[in-house]
Amino acid sequence: MPRISAATIGEHRAQTRDRILQAVSRLSRMHGIDAISMTDVAGEAGITRTVLYNYFPDKAALLLAFTERVTQYFIDSYERELPEDASPADRLRAFVRLQLAGLLAHPHPGAADLGAALGPDAFQQLAEHVAPMHRVLVDILDSGVESGDFRVLDVAATARMILAVIGAERVPLISGDVTVERAAELVSEFVLRALRADSAA
Repeated sequence: MPRISAATIGEHRAQTRDRILQAVSRLSRMHGIDAISMTDVAGEAGITRTVLYNYFPDKAALLLAFTERVTQYFIDSYERELPEDASPADRLRAFVRLQLAGLLAHPHPGAADLGAALGPDAFQQLAEHVAPMHRVLVDILDSGVESGDFRVLDVAATARMILAVIGAERVPLISGDVTVERAAELVSEFVLRALRADSAA
């Protein structure tokens, strides 16, 4: 186990937790989250399994923490990369591209597989962790409706459908059958046409 190098125990714990989640990120890119074991994570992070279990009691807790981190990274990237005066269509394109890039950077099972693996309670917690991304998409749709660019019957339902369309590209992305750029173009074109926006704008 690595020696304590931080100034305080609290800092050491934060550094160790960060190292664990970085290990999950690396392993997910190589193997996919569903194939990763707690032993794999401990080895990749350079700690013992006992230490790992002191931070995360099981894989579900580890996956929830990792999902929360990835979600925050997405929110920060979206806010950093997108000008405040961007059109609703451009905001939607940016959302789609970042979502697809995240799917490729951090491969994970689909919602149905995760639900079966985690159980209903943990899966509900997972849904709560990714809720901020849904809210970003709802805000984009609301702005498009307000500007007259989008025609939407039910904003919340439409947001779920768009996320499902993005998720449909998960397997082609991970398998290398399509690039992020191409998938983003296809999904954005499909969604913007469904919303009756000018996809060439």
